[in-house]
Amino acid sequence: MSSDLRELYQSVIIDHNKRPRNFCKPKCTNRSAEGINPLCGDQLTVYLDVEDGIVKDVGFSGTGCAISTASASLMTQSIKGRKIGDVEHLFEEFREMVTSNPKSNVEDDELGKLSVFSGVREFPMRVKCATLAWHAMSEALHDTGGTATTE
Repeated sequence: MSSDLRELYQSVIIDHNKRPRNFCKPKCTNRSAEGINPLCGDQLTVYLDVEDGIVKDVGFSGTGCAISTASASLMTQSIKGRKIGDVEHLFEEFREMVTSNPKSNVEDDELGKLSVFSGVREFPMRVKCATLAWHAMSEALHDTGGTATTE
């Protein structure tokens, strides 16, 4: 990854950490789940309003490192208004991107702004931070009543 691209990615992560989007509990929610990353201290809750198989609204609250907060922020922007199947597919694509071998060429065109997390795969300890909100969202999406944990 070029240094210019790395700087751009870092600036997006910093921006979403300082000013997270959808950092709230939406007025109408019918699903939620907590996410806990004991290693880093990240704790968050993802709130969803799912109607007719579509994520109508989404928000999150909690505390965490810059990567987990930025990931939750960008995730909420990416899934709002999407069908459940599309959200599940996006989660799989995101997880594949951040867990793949750093030297592999993972196609991340489909991920849009979420591609800023492609560099996380170079730091395995940070993968849990980047995926925490996604795991919590998956728990909420499937209405399991569970807590997502990275341990």
